[in-house]
Amino acid sequence: MYLYETHLHTVEGSACGVTPGREYPEIFKERGYDGIFITDHFFHGNTRPSRELPWPDYVDAYMKGYEEAKKAGDEIGFKVFFGIEENFEGDEYLLYGVDRAFLLAHPEIPHWSREEMIKAVHAAGGAVMQAHPFRDRDYIKKIHLYPEDIEGIEGINTANTANDNLAALCYALHHSLMIQAGSDTHFKMSIGDGNGGIMYDKPIESEADYAKRLLRRERPKIFFPEEFFKNMSGIKIKLPVEIRRNGAWEDIDNSEIMKWISEAGAAGEDADGQPEGIAAKIAAILQEG
Repeated sequence: MYLYETHLHTVEGSACGVTPGREYPEIFKERGYDGIFITDHFFHGNTRPSRELPWPDYVDAYMKGYEEAKKAGDEIGFKVFFGIEENFEGDEYLLYGVDRAFLLAHPEIPHWSREEMIKAVHAAGGAVMQAHPFRDRDYIKKIHLYPEDIEGIEGINTANTANDNLAALCYALHHSLMIQAGSDTHFKMSIGDGNGGIMYDKPIESEADYAKRLLRRERPKIFFPEEFFKNMSGIKIKLPVEIRRNGAWEDIDNSEIMKWISEAGAAGEDADGQPEGIAAKIAAILQEG
């Protein structure tokens, strides 16, 4: 199997990034990966380049981390792919299969809605996966779930909590969404046995290749540390939740989400009530379906 990291930030492109892009390829290659996707925070997220720059200059600055990583990867025969993470109201989306030409052709991106972004990415042959849909942070006021028109979700993000990830897996199972896994890496010292990612039995050749696989619903296998969900005692949803249905947003009661969780067998109130290995079982179902 071929292993890939799908969610990675550099100091050049992300304000929260710590490690230069050029340092990642050797580390991941040594750990047995076959490639990485650089997905720095874009215009509405925690981006590093100034939003006051002229659009072509912003794009140049934004892509520097990827380009440095790509150069270093080429030197050692390691695949480095370009991706984007864009933010709206705390809900973020990973974009695959678009490139510099796409960004330069769309200086109107800062004014796009979610719907406009998804439509444009699809028109360019790209794919969209919602990142960490149940992420709970103090700066997030509401969870926004977008099961329509996208290819799937990041069901496992090993930089987030087991609670948030298991809720995401139950959500994906209920809505028949594809899943991928990633580590949301921001600095090199976090790269280790606790990371997650995707696997295919054939190597990914390019960003467009991965996007086409997602668009064709060629589900990746995922990997994550078994101990990540150890000793979980059920799932708690603390933030209000909004979901996109039939082209419109609506608030949903957390009791509806708890039904999804109960259906998946992940609603135990204590260690004994939490089925052993439920996250792996859900992931397996999602990958087979």
